Amino acid sequence: MDIPILSRNDIPYVTTRQMIEVDWAMMEDYHIELLQMMENAGRNLADLARRRFLNGNPGGRRIVVFAGTGGNGGGAMACARRLHNWGADVRVCTTRPNEAFKGVPAHQLDILHRMKVPVATAPVILGSNDTELVVDGIVGYSLNGAPCGLAADLIHLANGQTAPVLSLDAPSGVDTTSGMPAIRAAATMTLALPKEGLRADGVADNVGELYLADISVPPELYKEPALRLKVGAIFTRDELLRLR
Repeated sequence: MDIPILSRNDIPYVTTRQMIEVDWAMMEDYHIELLQMMENAGRNLADLARRRFLNGNPGGRRIVVFAGTGGNGGGAMACARRLHNWGADVRVCTTRPNEAFKGVPAHQLDILHRMKVPVATAPVILGSNDTELVVDGIVGYSLNGAPCGLAADLIHLANGQTAPVLSLDAPSGVDTTSGMPAIRAAATMTLALPKEGLRADGVADNVGELYLADISVPPELYKEPALRLKVGAIFTRDELLRLR
């Protein structure tokens, strides 16, 4: 099924501060919990991977998912679970050991272990050059400073692959307010509203094709005094939109 197109001029872009406000209001004002948002993100990311990169059929396809310890990594792990359930050969590589994961991301990681999805904390999980898709969930819009350690190593590793990279929310290493290029994604699926850094000078080649996914933000939330944004029911045709 084709993904509907939405003009970039028909939707507001938000700063990191504004997106933090959206997440806070979702949980505090509407009691929409982080796990619910993460599940929505993971489901839509898996669906985009299936529709855009896997010819509608993930069965037997070899996919590597890079996951950090934050919400971005949790969404990527939810995506990994769904792709596994759809028959894909999924391997997950985390940026830190199991004990470093807390809260909802730790819950997502625990599910993967219970499902016996291969998980490792080292880039060697890529193995040979048989990977068909890399899912980037290393760091998200709350990045503060340049990635370092294993997160930086995974970014370099992803860029060295011939397989396309699908990034969640923002390519890891890109500052979503000012723009700081890092991963070079074939496509990026951003959440709720596009982030300012995704249209900053010099990042177009890192973002690739830009998609927008529904995580069930009530349109009324955007009208609140802290945001004052005008956003309608933009996902009436599909939970995924292509921004052009």
